[in-house]
Amino acid sequence: MSAAVLSSVIMICVGLRRYRPPQPLPWYLLSIAAVQLTIGTLLRDFTDSQTHPFDDLFSFAGYCGIGAAAVLWLRPRQSSADHDLLLDSALIGLGALLAAWTFLISPILHAADRITFTTVTAATYPVLDALLLTVVAHSVVTSARSETSLRLVHMAMLIILVGDLAGHIGYETLLVPVQLAYTLIAVAAIHPTMVTLGGPRRMLSHRSRQRASIIAIALIVASLVTVVGSSLDPLDRIVVASLFAMLLVGMLLRSERAIERSARSERRAQYQADHDMLTGLLNRAALLRALHRNRDRWGEQPLALLFIDLDGFKRVNDNYGHAVGDELIANAAARIRRIIRRDDAAARYGGDEFVVLTPVGRPESMLLAQRLLAALGEPFELSAAEIRIAASIGVACSGPRGSDTTVYDLLREADSAMYYAKEYSLGYVFHDDLGSGHPDTGQRVWHRETAV
Repeated sequence: MSAAVLSSVIMICVGLRRYRPPQPLPWYLLSIAAVQLTIGTLLRDFTDSQTHPFDDLFSFAGYCGIGAAAVLWLRPRQSSADHDLLLDSALIGLGALLAAWTFLISPILHAADRITFTTVTAATYPVLDALLLTVVAHSVVTSARSETSLRLVHMAMLIILVGDLAGHIGYETLLVPVQLAYTLIAVAAIHPTMVTLGGPRRMLSHRSRQRASIIAIALIVASLVTVVGSSLDPLDRIVVASLFAMLLVGMLLRSERAIERSARSERRAQYQADHDMLTGLLNRAALLRALHRNRDRWGEQPLALLFIDLDGFKRVNDNYGHAVGDELIANAAARIRRIIRRDDAAARYGGDEFVVLTPVGRPESMLLAQRLLAALGEPFELSAAEIRIAASIGVACSGPRGSDTTVYDLLREADSAMYYAKEYSLGYVFHDDLGSGHPDTGQRVWHRETAV
């Protein structure tokens, strides 16, 4: 035992000297805890604990040292926004404490004729084991596969827990598991990944499934406790029922948070599927579903579709680069969003083309086209320079024809009118006027060659 502890402390010192981790204090605490636990074990073997309680004091100090080291390692990895991890660890600890009370603490208290210091300390060890198991479980789910040193420390702590549990149920010696644990700690100290212990790391959402499997095991243990503890006395029943109730309440909270997170993820995924990421407007697929989605509100109203194309956008891309072009697209989309009404559907159809679908008639759509042309004609203050562009708008209108109206028809007509307006620099053109030879247009007050 002394040789194992000495070699472990030496290896920790060698690892600290060789790799110089940014947080050496947890390693020092771990080495001190190893010495304290060893002293406690040796005193327990060679002295009478009722006369000399120093063995328990050294063991408690060792547990506190291990817990402090684990907290220092876990603190940089704890995110204030992710409370699910703390809740999961608390549930695991409650399950362990419930089993510890039923199988360890309660028998110790019932076997004693009176409550003494020895009885209290013997009942305290299972509580410390449950807390240490909680810390280890919390650390396991925040570790990565590449952190070999941390995984070795986890194995060492679990071996100590198993050895301590063996001592509770009557095994005479704990030397073999304790020596194995110290050996693992020594190997962890000289592994190069020991420098990553205590460093911040981003938590991955998929690891919640791993935590859920551990929580399921805790629930199974809790359900077995109610069967095994059917002959418990009133005090035991009160403690078991309280812990079991806390475990169930925690599971309900965990389930509620999981449902909320799932719903939030679904909303985010749906938003990303329906919107253009650069502008925040609807994408082409969502635009084609807009009429069906708003059929209850728009079914008895006339519809107007405005197809907007930015003139001179290619020149902006060629002169200033695609980053500035994207900036221009985003600013143009913001101006379109400010002009239209809340119930109107605005989409980025592709490139520098935008579409506005609105339940208004021809007079209102004419006013909307004029407002859009005026807004898009104002100079854009971009990062590269102040840029002025023009726009061409094609307008297609339809009466309240119900299911006969399709977005495809309106798009085709508005696109044709937009190309006519673009070719003759007319600003905006209604598709219904193309065949008459005298289209209703809004003439620009600027010249195409000076659009940029």
